[in-house]
Amino acid sequence: MLLVVALAPGLIGLVRKVKARLTRRRGAPILQPYRDIARLMRKEAVLAENASWLFRATPYLVFAATWVAAALVPTFATGLQFSWTADLIAIVALLGSARFFLALAGMDIGTSFGGLGASREMMIASVAEPAMLLTVFSIALVAGSTQLSTVAQVMAMPEVGLRVSLGMALVALVIVAIAENARIPVDNPATHLELTMVHEAMVLEYSGRHLAMIEIAAALKLLLYVSLIACIFWPWGTAREEAGVGAMAFGALAYLAKVATAGVALGVLETAIAKMRVFRVPDFLGAALMLGLLGTLLLFVSRSL
Repeated sequence: MLLVVALAPGLIGLVRKVKARLTRRRGAPILQPYRDIARLMRKEAVLAENASWLFRATPYLVFAATWVAAALVPTFATGLQFSWTADLIAIVALLGSARFFLALAGMDIGTSFGGLGASREMMIASVAEPAMLLTVFSIALVAGSTQLSTVAQVMAMPEVGLRVSLGMALVALVIVAIAENARIPVDNPATHLELTMVHEAMVLEYSGRHLAMIEIAAALKLLLYVSLIACIFWPWGTAREEAGVGAMAFGALAYLAKVATAGVALGVLETAIAKMRVFRVPDFLGAALMLGLLGTLLLFVSRSL
């Protein structure tokens, strides 16, 4: 649990640094997100007069749900302390709960931006969550379980090999990860333009420690999806439950390398493509939904596909 919360802001800083260097700018240091969060934690939280208890509690609820979900994903080893609860469907439910409360908080104050962001977030979630669940079903049909430690061990076996269904599930999971984390081309996390905001519109009224909680939760969510993709589709280096200290240390180094690779790849992708129009997002996520459905149907036809 401490590992994911310590690494999450660093992943955001790495993505920003890569994007800055690719656009011929020096950019902020990789550790800048840690400084921003520390500065926000020292500031006083300013609340609107009509803010309810839900608006005050949501940052902590979102942070707790996202932190627990991120901690359930096997990072450097399988069979960790909470591995028996690391179920893919439970992770989807935790993320859905965090989204639900954040959308309610966005509408709680009654601003037009909050309602706009919440409406767009629900539009994205209505396609992203079924796509995510179909991807989970595809993986579960191959591994015979939705428990992540079991999935990682099965995926590391050479008998699994290259499968069309797993390729579709990987592409679908990457598309869902981009949409869920409000990254380009779905949303631009570096802008505050009213007509394009999704995530930023919902948290526009937050400040101080409340905003710090939401920023950490957003960083944890990005790390969660990176860890999930690495755990399922790139389990190389992950130590097994009965492994010694040496294997655990190698697994930690391999995990850091995977996170760094994902951060660089995300920075390159966001620099190479432009943001799409809001009304094109359902088509983009519909591709993930169809890929997840086709992958599941292929595995029902033949378990070897």
